Order: sequence, then structure tokens, then C-alpha cells
Amino acid sequence: MPAEATDGAIETRGLEPVPDSERTGRVRELVPTWVAANISVLLLTMGAGLVIFNGLNFWQVLVVAVAAPVVSYGIVGLISIAGKRGGAPGMALSRAVFGQRGNLFPGALIWIARWGWETINAVSGAYALITVLDLLFGIESSTPLIVVTLLLFVGCTFLVSGLGINALRVCSTWSTYLFGAFSVLVLGYLVFDTDWSAVFDKPAGSTAMMIAGIGTIAAGGISWVPSGPDFTRYLPHTASSRGMVGATVGGAAVVVIPMVLMGAVMAVGTPDLAKAQDPVSFIGELLPTWIAVPYLLIALVGMLLINSMSMYSAGFTAQTLGIKVPRAAAVSVNAVISLVFGFLLMVVATSFFGSFISFLTLLAVAFSAWIGVFGVDMLRRRTYDAGALMDTTRTSAYWYRGGFAWQAMTAWAVALAVGLLFTSVDWFSGPLAGTWIGENGLGWAVGILTSGVLYGVLPRSGGAEPAPAGTANTANTANTADATGTSDAAGAVPAGRRETAGSGSLSN
Repeated sequence: MPAEATDGAIETRGLEPVPDSERTGRVRELVPTWVAANISVLLLTMGAGLVIFNGLNFWQVLVVAVAAPVVSYGIVGLISIAGKRGGAPGMALSRAVFGQRGNLFPGALIWIARWGWETINAVSGAYALITVLDLLFGIESSTPLIVVTLLLFVGCTFLVSGLGINALRVCSTWSTYLFGAFSVLVLGYLVFDTDWSAVFDKPAGSTAMMIAGIGTIAAGGISWVPSGPDFTRYLPHTASSRGMVGATVGGAAVVVIPMVLMGAVMAVGTPDLAKAQDPVSFIGELLPTWIAVPYLLIALVGMLLINSMSMYSAGFTAQTLGIKVPRAAAVSVNAVISLVFGFLLMVVATSFFGSFISFLTLLAVAFSAWIGVFGVDMLRRRTYDAGALMDTTRTSAYWYRGGFAWQAMTAWAVALAVGLLFTSVDWFSGPLAGTWIGENGLGWAVGILTSGVLYGVLPRSGGAEPAPAGTANTANTANTADATGTSDAAGAVPAGRRETAGSGSLSN
């Protein structure tokens, strides 16, 4: 990363689009990024749930494990193309779709959702660290230890996310190699310690339960969709879009498939894994110490990187909401929230896994409403106006009517409501949750289809065309500091490279 985008080792570039001179990223770097985003022992619990709760056999679990990342991270990869086109974070590009004021609504929802992700991963990381301390030194969990482990985990998370994209790339690459090596150890152990006749003799479950399993596991990937452009904005315009999608899906699948299958195999002999409130310590007790300790340490690193990626994106989202601080400072806001909510969840919560599934389900429905609108908009435009993205006043080409693109806002709100109609969790049940769609956990898919179709048939926003040449760039220089504290975005996307109003595709 060139010096102008950093302050020492810290990435200082915030919302402002990345100029061509700094677009030095490579498509293959996306593979370890999305490997790291999925290194979580919770996938083992989900795999066990497919066997115990969904009644699936090994081969059905394999189909689910393959299909889920293809569906969810295929969407992540497609939306990531916008980062290459516009050079800005996802929620900054979203201003072009919803309007400067309208974008505050999905932006606020996504920012709040990040709190949940970061809290869940902070808790998982703290549990992993406590488990390792117990296995190695016999130190039992206590409230002071919970506080210390949370502080350590969140502190490391903030360090990586605060440093920025280069630190994330380096850590993701090394964690990928280490996780792969230790996963081979666990697989080898399972090969010799598992009653394979019991695994393969299990009868098949219903197709409906397979679909439900795909929906549940895919929901986790769906929540990463708005963050996709955050990790592709340093790619050059010439980067292969197909390669980006393939690298995203491939990186996720490398982890999701073996982790889900391992959980399913473990569940045959240990069905309680599916309902473990603390899956980290539960798994630590299942494996011999010589495997459990290094594996949990690597899983801990994975959870730390998941949280780091989430905080990295949350910092950008906070800036789009008008928090006028540098990127690294914006990241610290979510770090504090993770500490507070993580402590409450570890000390007060009675059902860790139930809370996780409930959160994922509602989060996926909420995000899906944004995905449908943003995805259809990508079909209509190939480029973004850098100045208009950074200009939050009425002079912006993305001001539309009163700061709102009402067509996008309408489609988003309707899809959010429709998706919730089909959703049921512990403390909420929509009136259509008992239908086939609701029972199979596909409310998020309904949300994507509803918002996409509705936005596609509504008339285009009257203010969709960019401002005259020169206007956007003038506004850009004046307003970039308002969001990021810097003002070097004017050359990121030249004034002459305006958004095209005609139909487009996701292939470029």
C-alpha cells in the first residue's frame, strides 16, 4: 500500500475511493481472506445440528456443506465486484443507491448488526482461551478470568483491524496455512477414532431439512455481503470479476466443508455437541489434549480474525453514519461495544448457541433486503462518481430527492418486512413462519428476491444522473475531510468516468 494511504503501519484511507495508483491488490489474496472469515468452531456445532436436529445422513450433510458457501459466498463475491468498480467500502458505495440520507437507515442497521457479530466472536474467542488455559494449567473459569480473556481477545482484534488491510492480509495468510495443517491432524484422528459404520448407516432425512440446513449455514455468509467491497477496493479495474467470485467461494468452502463434515461425524458418537452452550470447551473435551490445544489455539486465531474483519468494516460503516473520526478511531467504538456485550453474554446468557442462531436468522433477513436492492443497482451501473460519494450535501449527484432514493428505500423496507413475516426465532415469530418457506429458514432468500424484484420494476430515481463535470470533484475536496480526515479522493475516479445509466452486468 503506497505511503499516502498509511501513517506508518496504519491504513489511514477511510471512505474515499482508492485511486488507480494505489490499486495494487491481487485476486488470489481474497482466498485467505475468506478462509479466515470462516475459521470458527461454531461450524462444527452447526454440522452436528444437521445430523441431530435436521436428521440428515453423511451424504446429505456433504451436499449442504458444499451448497451453502456456493450460495452465500457466491453472492458475497458478486457484490464484491462493486469494490473494484468504485474503489470505496460497501456502505460508502451504498450512498449511490439509497441516497446520502437514505443510506443512513440500512447503514445504521448493519452497524448495529456488527455489534452482535463482534460480541459473538469475542465470546467464542474468550471461551477458547479459557478452555486452553484449563487444559494446559488447570485454571478454571471465573468472572475475573472472563474479563481478562475478553480484554485480551478484543485488544488483539482492535490491533489488527486498527492497523488495516495489510495487517489483515498477512494474518489471514498465515492463519490459513496453520489452520489447514492442524485440520489435517483432526481429520486423521477422526479417521481412526470414528465408528464409520454408524456414520454411513444413518438413514437419509427429508429434502426440506436439507434446504433448511443450507439456509441456516448460508445465513452466516450472507451477513458478509455488505463487507465484500471493503476487501476488493484495492484491486485494479482490470482484475477478473469471475476470478473474484471464484476466490471468494473457494476460500469459504475450504473451511466450511470440512468443518461441517467434522461436526456431523462427531455428532454420531457425541450428539450433545449439537446443543452445546459452550461448543469451544465441549470440543476441547472431545479431543485428546495433544490435538485439542493446538487446534483450539488456531481456532482462536480464526475467531480473532473474524472479529477483526467485522470491526474493519464496522469502522467504515460508522464513518458513513457521520462519525467524524479517522478510520482507526471509528474501529475503537465497536471494540468497546464488544467488551460490554461480550461480558453480558458470557455471564448472563443462558443459551449461547440459541442466541447465536436467533441472531443469525434475523440478521440474514435484514441484510438480504439491502442485498437485493444493491445487486440490481449493480446491473445498472458500471462506475461510481467519487466526488458524489463523498459529498453529503444537496450538491451531490447522489442526493436525489431530499437525500433519499425513494425507490431503493421502498424496496428495502418492504423486503425487510416481508422477510420477517417468514422468520421465527426464540423470541419472535412472524405470521408466515409456519409455512414451508418459514420452516425451512428461507426468509432471507425471500428478502433478496422481494427487494430485487421490487427495485427492478420501480421507476429509476429522478436524480440518478451525476452532477455536471467539475461539480462532484469540487464537492469531493470539500467533504472528504468530513468523513475521513483526508482529502485525496479527487483522483480516485476521474470526473469523466461517470456512472452509466444503461443496463450492465456483473461480469466487469
